[in-house]
Amino acid sequence: MKDIITLNHGAGGRDTNELIREIFFDAFKNELLTADDAAILPSPNAKLAFTTDGFIVSPWKFSGGNIGKLSICGTVNDLAAMGAKPLYLSVAFVIEEGFLTADLKEIALAMKKTAEEAGVKIVVGDTKVAGKNQAGGVFITTSGIGEVSENVNLSGKFAKAGDKIIITGDIGRHGAAILLSRDNFSVSANILSDCAPLYKIADAALNASNNIHTIRDATRGGVGTVLYEIAEASKVGAKLYRENIPIQGEVKGLTAMLGLEPLYLACEGRFVIIVGENDANNVLNAVKSAPYGENAAIIGEITDEHSGKVVMKTEIGTETFLPAPGGELLPRIC
Repeated sequence: MKDIITLNHGAGGRDTNELIREIFFDAFKNELLTADDAAILPSPNAKLAFTTDGFIVSPWKFSGGNIGKLSICGTVNDLAAMGAKPLYLSVAFVIEEGFLTADLKEIALAMKKTAEEAGVKIVVGDTKVAGKNQAGGVFITTSGIGEVSENVNLSGKFAKAGDKIIITGDIGRHGAAILLSRDNFSVSANILSDCAPLYKIADAALNASNNIHTIRDATRGGVGTVLYEIAEASKVGAKLYRENIPIQGEVKGLTAMLGLEPLYLACEGRFVIIVGENDANNVLNAVKSAPYGENAAIIGEITDEHSGKVVMKTEIGTETFLPAPGGELLPRIC
């Protein structure tokens, strides 16, 4: 196996087969993984959720993860946010000529480890090699299929006045970690990405209440963007309590120094959960008992005022509108 990726690895011949066999098949092997044109999969007797996502993270490796881990987490979390148990994934790679084979193997092994933790199987894939300076290192596209229980029905359109807003952990760490990994500001801080698979959190929450209306994955655009989207879709308002929002001290310091709003920094391991008021504490306790949910908190409520807007109640008791998300949120993570 060569030390770097060459155009021959994308030509469909011996080098392509060697790349797929020695890196991808070696990392992803399971009884359903196929080299045929499509995988034949057992069919669950339930509703199915289906999603797809592309990942073009720069740099490909960051504190707390890499593009491989991120690609698995992003897709299984999108399924889990619809109440689906992740079952199967496809993965497609676009690799730039000259990319190090050792780095590609590191990415594949991170995907293997994360898929095993999430309980999902990678069953089919595709590999293409782009010319030098055409692909920015490596791009990954993942698609996923999950099984939805019959009694689960979630949507951003279902939030109701009186519902409570839960965040499943401290916010903004992924966006902050990406920003620091680019070293544009010569700033040093101990911030790890929150990148994590969250199906167990969703499952715990849904088992604790049948009055959950919305679960959303607070990725690109962060919690603030998610809440604006829910408020607009459900034609309600959202009120947040600044002092209740969990933010790591290092993230607070970094964002204060750079003039960034933590609510608009990307998360890759946090759900926003909208749940009926009477069940909020039960759901919060269930989330806290699940992996990656120990810092969960109730951070606000859904209101019938200021439809389509998000209001922030500050630590000194004043209220102000959270500025609507702009056209370009910083740092740009993909």
